[in-house]
Amino acid sequence: MQTPEPNAARLTTLTLFGIRKGHMRWGLAQMGTSPPLLNQVPGLLFYKLMGSGKGKAFSILPDFGRYGLLCTWESEAAANAFLYDSELMQTYRQHTYETWTLRMYPLQSHGYWDKKTPFEPVLAAPPAVGPVAVLTRASVNWLALPGFLRFGLQTTKALDQAEGLLCSIGLGELPLVRQATFSVWESVEAMKAYAYRQRSHQEVIKRTRLENWYSEELFARFAPVASEGTWHGADPLGQVLSAKA
Repeated sequence: MQTPEPNAARLTTLTLFGIRKGHMRWGLAQMGTSPPLLNQVPGLLFYKLMGSGKGKAFSILPDFGRYGLLCTWESEAAANAFLYDSELMQTYRQHTYETWTLRMYPLQSHGYWDKKTPFEPVLAAPPAVGPVAVLTRASVNWLALPGFLRFGLQTTKALDQAEGLLCSIGLGELPLVRQATFSVWESVEAMKAYAYRQRSHQEVIKRTRLENWYSEELFARFAPVASEGTWHGADPLGQVLSAKA
């Protein structure tokens, strides 16, 4: 791991891998075998290799056909070298039928991930328009798990009717107790309409505080700048970012 440059917004990438049929055992094994290789990647400041759940956000049902790799980088050159030329990514391509990578810069970040603040510093001048990506991540207290499961599933269902949602996925380091939701919205206004007006989401926010659901949590917003590859057969941000350009 490298030491980050001071005062530079942290380039962040999320790559989703669609694992080929017949290769799912290989995909699951990467949760244990890839981290030692990732620890040696030049310019990689922080990473999380995560499994996913079925549906648009938190789910109790795992999806063994899709995994995510979230990274922050010292530079764009370091990200390019890994994504395009590294042996690890070449191996992943041999076992996947599709990959999708979103590049983005943090707009704001609150909280911690493994006692770190991986998405700081943020952009000094946020863009006035365009899509916004949101990451919510938490370590769930075991005693709070029943409440988290109940209301988390309700919030997930509400995403199916959310206007302005371009894509979303539930990711996790460990089933149930170390969870993250990543979503991309057409605009800040669309994201806020869901976050602040949707009743089940508001209930989750309230109970999180009252019932001490989390031992650690993080919330971050990002400005997407480039999208490459496919997710479920299409690039969910290709047209949106092209129109913005």
